[in-house]
Amino acid sequence: MIELVTGAQWVPARRGGLLAWGLLALAACAGEPAGLEIRLAHSASPRSLIALSAEEFARRANERLGSRARVVVYGSAQLGSDEVVLSKLKLGTVDIGLNSTVMESVVDEFALFEMPYLVQDREHMLRIEHEVFWPSLAPRAEAAGYEILALWENGFRHITNNTRAIVTPRDLEGIKLRTPSSPWRLKLFRRFGANPAPLPFTDLFLALQTGLMDGQENPLSNVVTAKLDEVQTFLSLTGHVYSPAYVTVGAESWAALPEGVRTILEETARETQQFALATGERLDTAFLDQLRESGMVVNEADRASFARASESMYEEFGAAVPDGRALIEAALALAR
Repeated sequence: MIELVTGAQWVPARRGGLLAWGLLALAACAGEPAGLEIRLAHSASPRSLIALSAEEFARRANERLGSRARVVVYGSAQLGSDEVVLSKLKLGTVDIGLNSTVMESVVDEFALFEMPYLVQDREHMLRIEHEVFWPSLAPRAEAAGYEILALWENGFRHITNNTRAIVTPRDLEGIKLRTPSSPWRLKLFRRFGANPAPLPFTDLFLALQTGLMDGQENPLSNVVTAKLDEVQTFLSLTGHVYSPAYVTVGAESWAALPEGVRTILEETARETQQFALATGERLDTAFLDQLRESGMVVNEADRASFARASESMYEEFGAAVPDGRALIEAALALAR
């Protein structure tokens, strides 16, 4: 939803409606400041990497937008779950969504980033972004009615639980593990021997606290900021999947924004990527120390055994997803 600002008063207005633009013209003629509210929505906790990146983007964008518009961040699923936000982007009631795994629900090829141990490190991810994502995946999002302004980071995912330290996949046998609603993530953890089940992130703390779930997997940033260390004992550094964060807009509602506003938002989104990557790297170290100090039992996993147990995922993706084999081969060829 875009809102009209006249002086200090923000007045709801229908995007592209004659009333909205008429009032904008009147405000401009009267010498009053006028602008649009750009709603940015995400489901992450305060202080998480996604939240910090969104706030930095808003700060930078608002400096450049001046009175023409302002970005307002709605975190912690205030405007709905990731799935709901995707729908609202199409409706134009949310202007920018910052999401991750959920994108594979509308574009099968985005499940490339569900492949275990595909992304080696952030430098490898940058090469994948330039050589694979923008040429091959971004156009598919556009065909589905979305545009990706930039790639930020959710991060490398690790496992926490209350049962035992996870060193090899065998240690996951029988563990009830929360995952996002990704069919590929569910397949992966079934191969590892766990009992995975999808659950909204906003319900995760209570599910762990009550024993509905034994464990979960997330980047360290999400573990700390959602206070999962308060209800989890073991942290196993598996690094099984790297999840990008996609700065996403609905193609039709995006096109309705003034060109100058779109230019500033897109340029700022791209520029904020470096902040997101640098902050993600810094938080990985700081939050790991914090989790150790909080009393969590931290162990290094045998990543080679996890990689061997999940090798067939690549073949399955290649067979199930259009151009899946070519996408995997292109990404792996960029590793060093």
